[in-house]
Amino acid sequence: MRPIQDGHTNLHVMEVCGTHTMAIAAHGLRTLLPQGLELISGPGCPVCVSDSAYVDQAVLLSQLPIRAIVATYGDMVRVPGSTGSLAQARSAGADVRVVMGASAALDLARANPRRQVVFLGVGFETTAPGTALALQQARREGIGNFSVLTAHKTIIPAMEALLADLDNSIDAFLCPGHVSVIIGSDAYKPLVERFGRPCVVAGFEPGQILMGLVEILTQLRDHRPRASSVYGVVRPEGNPTARAVLEEVFQPAEAVWRGLGSIPGSGLELRPAWQDFNAAQRFGLPKPRSFDPPGCRCGEVIRGRRRPAECSLFGKRCRPTQPVGPCMISSEGACAAAYRYERVKPTIRAVG
Repeated sequence: MRPIQDGHTNLHVMEVCGTHTMAIAAHGLRTLLPQGLELISGPGCPVCVSDSAYVDQAVLLSQLPIRAIVATYGDMVRVPGSTGSLAQARSAGADVRVVMGASAALDLARANPRRQVVFLGVGFETTAPGTALALQQARREGIGNFSVLTAHKTIIPAMEALLADLDNSIDAFLCPGHVSVIIGSDAYKPLVERFGRPCVVAGFEPGQILMGLVEILTQLRDHRPRASSVYGVVRPEGNPTARAVLEEVFQPAEAVWRGLGSIPGSGLELRPAWQDFNAAQRFGLPKPRSFDPPGCRCGEVIRGRRRPAECSLFGKRCRPTQPVGPCMISSEGACAAAYRYERVKPTIRAVG
């Protein structure tokens, strides 16, 4: 761990939550930080880290002659694959519908018993329990026209992969509040023990984020890294009920992350007993190759290697109204946050 040395050594704290990324930018928190402390965004946006091959599978599925209803979170609709986006597929006649979650997709299956309904299972431990619950309910009710194309991921293996990179410059993690409600603050202990980096969970209000940073700086100053939380709703053990639901339906699997590549044990695939709900298997979907839009630096932004404004497309060819990559498309993406809130540095005026 590097000590604080009056700004001579920059300390890099990575937030691994898209909601943190947006809140930090929206409230101008970077302008309040002392010299030598820098916040960098990591792989906390689930839409951003979803591999383009998954998008290609979803687009292909929407174009099959079976005319399946593809139910998805809104941010996924415009993410480009090598053959286009779900938005383009919808414009060409595909039935792509935006839902708030897996339970809403299951409602579509109930309302359309003669149509296949496929939910795009994207997200970390926050949304994965909802997918698992929907699958349990579908089995109880005997709903045979519902399935899931899963790209659910778990955040700890990605954090471990970042720290295992010898070129990383991460001194601490500001850990996600929503995910930590499920997995608990103790889940970060192995990272602290192996890599000696503070892992502090914080909520999403500006005061909570600043409290988390104070806790991180205190640990760095004292050379006593810990896994801890300043977010009162997070328990050390997490939510045992939600974790049990995940354990029943999903099992760890290797997964491909945009920008990070293939990470063992970082994905959640359906267990053998639940494979009858596996859309990729049900419809024989191939696994395409990964694809990155030309010139897009989203993968480097996800790794914390490049700031959004350091991409040559940022604010030019790539804007929220005409996005090139998922980091500008997603409402939790670092590029979208930087474009909306940080292109012009705010002027701080004295009050009174």
